[in-house]
Amino acid sequence: MKGEVRKPLITNSNPHQHHHHQEEENGVQRGNKESLWMVYLSTFVAVWGSFEFGTCIGYSSPTQAAITEELNLSLAEYSVFGSILTIGAMVGAVTSGLIADFIGRKGALRTSAAFCVAGWLSIYFAKGALALDFGRLATGYGMGVFSYVVPVFVAEISPKNLRGALTALNQVMIASGVFASYLMGTILTWRVLAIFSLLPCAVMLIGLFLIPESPRWLAKIGKQKEFEVALRKLRGKEADISGEADEIQDYLETLQKLPQAKMLDLFQKRYLRSVTIGVGLMVCQKFGGLPGILFYQSQIFVSVGFPPDIGTNAGAALQIVLTALSAVLIDRAGRRILLLVSTAGLVLGCILCAAAFFLKEHELLLDAVPAFILTGILVYIGFFSIGLGAIPWVVMSEIFPLNIKGSAGSLAIWMNWFGSWVTSYTFNYLMSWSSYGTFILYAVINGLAIVFIAILVPETKGRTLEEIQAAINK
Repeated sequence: MKGEVRKPLITNSNPHQHHHHQEEENGVQRGNKESLWMVYLSTFVAVWGSFEFGTCIGYSSPTQAAITEELNLSLAEYSVFGSILTIGAMVGAVTSGLIADFIGRKGALRTSAAFCVAGWLSIYFAKGALALDFGRLATGYGMGVFSYVVPVFVAEISPKNLRGALTALNQVMIASGVFASYLMGTILTWRVLAIFSLLPCAVMLIGLFLIPESPRWLAKIGKQKEFEVALRKLRGKEADISGEADEIQDYLETLQKLPQAKMLDLFQKRYLRSVTIGVGLMVCQKFGGLPGILFYQSQIFVSVGFPPDIGTNAGAALQIVLTALSAVLIDRAGRRILLLVSTAGLVLGCILCAAAFFLKEHELLLDAVPAFILTGILVYIGFFSIGLGAIPWVVMSEIFPLNIKGSAGSLAIWMNWFGSWVTSYTFNYLMSWSSYGTFILYAVINGLAIVFIAILVPETKGRTLEEIQAAINK
């Protein structure tokens, strides 16, 4: 295999050793240039799952008034419709690793899309609460699976120098999906918006016919020939894949000596660090207040007399721009520094919001309160987008060894959705207890996140998945 690959690259005889080395290098580089288009195409196809994820989240905000009026729903019934999404996503998260390990990364993407399509059609044809809730549950399930499979698939196909940026596209597309939902929700009726939300699935289902399966998964299930074909497709005809292929194979041989991990095995000493980092980052991402702030930001703006449409659209647009900036910086600056900057910014955003509500409650500087709130929310969303939004997903797709990737990834994502549910469920209760106290509490949680990241989270940029996992799971 190796001899075969190298032959066309080495054309000179021995005296020109230096020259042929140069040519071989150019051959590899030339190959890499040719090859990258398949990595880009595969990423492009997969991240439509993330865009779909965003449309699912964004759907309930612009449609609330129209759906409750047309179907005559009580506020309690609409709240069930809004929040049942996270329940579906938790179930999706728990099963996502098993599905992706059993029928492959592409198979899991197809399953996910099928659930979303069924869900949106159910919402489109809904005549009452039951069909609506079924549809929302199904799209939630699809989201839960997407939230695991998309970053894992992209990380497994990417060359190491592009892996961070390509995996971070996942979050850029989620933010774009939310924004598209908000925007189209102002033009389209709620039923037509459900059909619009189907389109990303259609693009992905067609695209999946054009791209290879994850080579690492094919190697893991012992499909040697398909593994080499897939890796060759991703790296290009000219590229020398033998080094990468050997590294993946050696790593798998080491893994095969270990038993396939069950949930309880995740707490063995050898995996404990990677599981703590993966799950811990999801806790940092969700318990610092984001789901509550995003779900109810219209109400936050209304409560201080700021136009909610301007506030929410400014936040959604800012999220796309800064998440894209994060994707550009992640392989240059590194994961750790962006996470630390991001969490420090969240503390600042929370303090600004707390100050605004404190002033409002004590009727001080009332003219300044709306500006304080807008600044606080935008600082919060902006700093979240630059690090804590995308990077926990990137790190999660990098640190788990293949034999625990399914169960550990499922656990991390379940924690993510559980955090979403807890934070969005408790937000209104906390605000009625004390509006500025709520933001002080979030500031403290984000402060603890800084400590967690500084002590435990390693830098993973520029290393292969195998190197990262060997270093963490000693």
